[in-house]
Amino acid sequence: MGVAVAYLILWVMAPDRSSHALRAAGHILLQASLPLLLAFFMMFMLNLFVTPAHVTRFMGGKAGARGILLSSVAGIVSMGPVYAWYPFLASLKEKGASDFYLVNFLSNRAVKPALIPLMITYFGWRFSLVFALFGVFSALLAATVVRFLNRISSRKTSHA
Repeated sequence: MGVAVAYLILWVMAPDRSSHALRAAGHILLQASLPLLLAFFMMFMLNLFVTPAHVTRFMGGKAGARGILLSSVAGIVSMGPVYAWYPFLASLKEKGASDFYLVNFLSNRAVKPALIPLMITYFGWRFSLVFALFGVFSALLAATVVRFLNRISSRKTSHA
């Protein structure tokens, strides 16, 4: 509501500049709406067909290599802004997905197969290969650190 009032005041003071700003905000809203709608659709489908037992099996604390592979590939192929994925990932977490696999998913979003040919063109194949491999390995490192910190945190709260 406050933003709408601010736009109205600015429109009275400088209609040409405020209309330009409003068009830019509308453009950003349109860009963000498709990924957000996709994430909400996926959440809807997830709630229809995927049970907590499925999520626990594929991305739960004991999913192992299957969970690592699934969360890595899903993170690499995911598109759109990262914030559009937050509601979907929160839904997975509520159904039993481990923080380890959620962090792995989010961290693997840095590796984009569609951009690798462009990266090779600008930086060469060695740079691109090393970048992609380090992206995948750093995702696992970040997930491991989060798992470690969660275990330390849960020990402190259980002893209190």
